Amino acid sequence: MTHGATVERQGGEIVIKVRLELKKRSGRKEVILPGSFGGAEPRALPQEPLVRAVARAHRWEQMIEGGQYRSIPELAKALRADRSYVRRILTLATLAPDIVQVIVDGREPSGLSLERLVKGMPLEWEAQRQALGLPTR
Repeated sequence: MTHGATVERQGGEIVIKVRLELKKRSGRKEVILPGSFGGAEPRALPQEPLVRAVARAHRWEQMIEGGQYRSIPELAKALRADRSYVRRILTLATLAPDIVQVIVDGREPSGLSLERLVKGMPLEWEAQRQALGLPTR
């Protein structure tokens, strides 16, 4: 059998083994099967809430830096959102570019949540990688 699966006979039974990965996401476990069944590494779909939040952070940062809004409170008022929420989401604009890519690709560490990203993430990129258990440079 191809595609990284193996077939074995054990007595009167046929056992098929397929490589997969379990990834904790949003408090539940997700089964990740090999991407294209062509020997590729297992691939997960991106977590939409994380991707949306990172995109929002960059868009909001551009709105403030571009002068559309002068402050976080002004932006929050225009968005009809809580200032605290806007401030927390804006911290995602400081994530290292490779961390953003990992999130967009769905390759983030198991158990990574939006709550974890916005609470106490260091500003220094190398420290961010360490905090998330990603390879350091």
